[in-house]
Parts: sequence; C-alpha cells; structure tokens
Amino acid sequence: MALVSCFVSYVNHRYPGNETQISEFLLLGLSEDPELQPLIFGLFLSMYLVSVLGNLLIILATISDSHLHTPMYFFLSNPSFVDICFTSTTIPKLLVNTKTQSKSITYAGCITQMCFFILFSGLDIFLLTIMAYDRFVAICHPLHYVVIMKPQFCCLLVLVSWIINILHSWFQSIMMLQLSFFTNLEIPHFFCELNHLVHLACSDTFVNEVVMYIAAVLLAGGAFAGILYSYSKIVSSICAISSAQGRYKAFSTCVSHLSVVFLFYGTSLGVYLSSAVTPNARSTTTASVMYSVVTPMMNPFIYSLRNKDIKRALRRLCERETVKVSVVLRLRTCL
Repeated sequence: MALVSCFVSYVNHRYPGNETQISEFLLLGLSEDPELQPLIFGLFLSMYLVSVLGNLLIILATISDSHLHTPMYFFLSNPSFVDICFTSTTIPKLLVNTKTQSKSITYAGCITQMCFFILFSGLDIFLLTIMAYDRFVAICHPLHYVVIMKPQFCCLLVLVSWIINILHSWFQSIMMLQLSFFTNLEIPHFFCELNHLVHLACSDTFVNEVVMYIAAVLLAGGAFAGILYSYSKIVSSICAISSAQGRYKAFSTCVSHLSVVFLFYGTSLGVYLSSAVTPNARSTTTASVMYSVVTPMMNPFIYSLRNKDIKRALRRLCERETVKVSVVLRLRTCL
C-alpha cells in the first residue's frame, strides 16, 4: 500500500493535469440492508476459505507428486495460484467493510485493488489460452509433445503472460490516475472495477474508454480466439481417431478445461453485456460475483473431480500428512 501511495504521489507530481483531490471512495457492496450483512459476511468468508483451500491443495498436490511434474499440471498449478491472488484482491476488503459496517476505501487502496484485479483476471485469461495450446499440442502432435513443451518453453509462456499483464495493469492504473473525481463518490460495487471508476470520473474519459476497449479486444478477444483455434484443431483431430475409446480418452482430457473456459467467459461476458445496458444496476454487481468469486472457488472441484491423477495425488498428500500428525502425537505422548 505504501508503494502504491508513493506511486500515486509521483504521478500527481509528474503530471500536473491530474487534479484529483478525493481521498476515498465508498463501496456500496451487494446490499445496504443491515439484516443481510451477517449473511453476506458468512457466505463470502466460506467461499473465500473454500477457494483458497481448494486451490492451495491443487498446488500442493502437483508439487508433492513427481508423477504430476508435467507441462499439463504445471499449467494447472499456475491458475490455482492466480485464483488465490484473484479472490484475495477483493474478498478480504469486502469482509472487513461488512464486519465493521464501513463502506470506505482509500484512493490509493482503490487504485491498488483495481490494478491487481486487472492483473490477475488477465492472467486467468492468458493461462486458459496456454492450457488450450497445451491440449492442442498433446492431441494434435502427440509425438512431438515432449520436444515442443519443454520446461523452458512452458516457463517462458507463463513469464510472458505475467509481463504482458503487469504492463497492462500498470498502464491502466496510470491512465486512471490522470482522471479527476468529485468528492464522496459512491461505487455501486463491492470492489473497485475499472469500468465503474471510469464512468464516475468528472473529467474527459474518452481516451480511457478507447484504451479500455482496445485492451479488451486485443487481450481478452485475442486470447479467446486462440482458445477457439486450438479447440477447432482438437475437434478435427479427435474426429479423425478411428476408435470410439480413443476419441473418448482424447476428449476427456479437455472436459475440465472447457468447463472452466465456459464458466469464466460465460459469466464475465454476461456481466459486461448487462453492464452496457444498465451500467449501475445492482443486478450487475450481484452477477459479477459469479466470475470474481464463484468461478475461482469452483475451479479446484472441476479440475479434481474428473482427474484421477489429481485425486490420487491428493489422497497421497492427505495420507502423508496424517502419518506425520500421528507420529508427532505419539512423540508427544512418549514425552
């Protein structure tokens, strides 16, 4: 937070045109009914804990089991880490505000939250595209899979995704810092979302909107086009397989990834299409819970329920930890 505050001060000094005097925003949240606040707190705390625990188990399983040290599970552990960060960007602040009956978030805190939300949502999109490419190589070029998907190349893909999205989130934050706002601004959302902040500015937002939509088309649209291309080739290759068992085996490796793609893109696209019709509608805020909270929570279940390797690794991990706990208890008893 101190780093971002310094960054905000630097930009305000570097660009005199930024005359923002606002010190904080007000996050209206999901509901202003006091009777619903305990329910909202309990519900979101439960979803947050399930999301963090589920994704953490996926990461621990892939690290602890040597059989899962493959490109497919390396790419699977990365979205799990990103999802933990993604939910941690918004839910803790919602929980604090709900518990303390406060709606405020500082200007620097709001820009920080927006910056990290853009970063981790963009990483989710890029990693889904990389996973689609991994399945494309595995199914369409199985004999060259080991040669193409080398560890160095896999790390390079993830590194490039991080660099692109860090630059994108940083650039959007700089653009946002050029805008001026009135005081006591109310954000009809439970977190600082780029589109809402742009619409609340009192200065000219034409450049910001152009940059925002161009970035959405190039990054999200380009990534989605990559997923569609990969799966068009995958479907062609699966159809060319002669045996029904072979087709089923090839397709089963893509089911989990496809489910996550449909869930993430379906919910996020639905939210932004509805926000174009009713920008400040409470229903849009509620619907955004689907892609920002529910989807990261569901991903570990989607990836593990249909994956025998993950279930086997989780079972071994639990057995190993159970043995450690029993040994520690016995030692304590002896002492």
